[in-house]
Amino acid sequence: MILSTTERKGDARERLLARLLDTFDEALPSPEVSLREIAARTETSHALLRYHFGSLPGVLAAMLKAQRSRDNEALFAAAQQGTFTDLVGAIWRTYTRPEQLSRVRGFFHVVGLAAYRPEDFREFIDSLDDLTKMLASLAEREGHDTGEALTMATVAVAAVRGLLLQEVLTPGVHSEDTVDLILRMLPGNAAGVHSGDEVRPHPQAGRPAPARDSHGA
Repeated sequence: MILSTTERKGDARERLLARLLDTFDEALPSPEVSLREIAARTETSHALLRYHFGSLPGVLAAMLKAQRSRDNEALFAAAQQGTFTDLVGAIWRTYTRPEQLSRVRGFFHVVGLAAYRPEDFREFIDSLDDLTKMLASLAEREGHDTGEALTMATVAVAAVRGLLLQEVLTPGVHSEDTVDLILRMLPGNAAGVHSGDEVRPHPQAGRPAPARDSHGA
């Protein structure tokens, strides 16, 4: 079978992206480094990075999308045994780990660029609803109607991202207790609320929520 030029380019881009992910693992290159520095570290060429990703922000956006997709697979797998509240807590713990700091900073850097040039970051922007969809599906599973589930998920994701931004700017100001408070304020939320390493039922829940997964994601 003969591959088209587009298919060959796509395969080459995916191989290059895989190399970037292998090199940086959970971290993200700083926006202050150059494409040449990234190329040297990944043992590839500056020209290839520019050809496949266009620019340094293009590299960062592609890496972020792939890293977040990998995170979401783990989060969603764990969520199958938990609740809406469990998943929100897991998202918070995932992105407040010290090793995630460079990625969280990079996320807000790319979001800021996308706000000015959305046409250049369409694929990245389209991926931002992934957590909302995951949370909404859990809320529906717990008995909320579709509209209420989507509202709960949208508010929870927006709150977590807002708190993460504050965590980047003023580290250590907020804790998981703040996330619990936000969850209690959500419309119709009858999920469990966290306390330390356990999950306790909200007074309206009527049944205890399962213990959180201890995988730290």
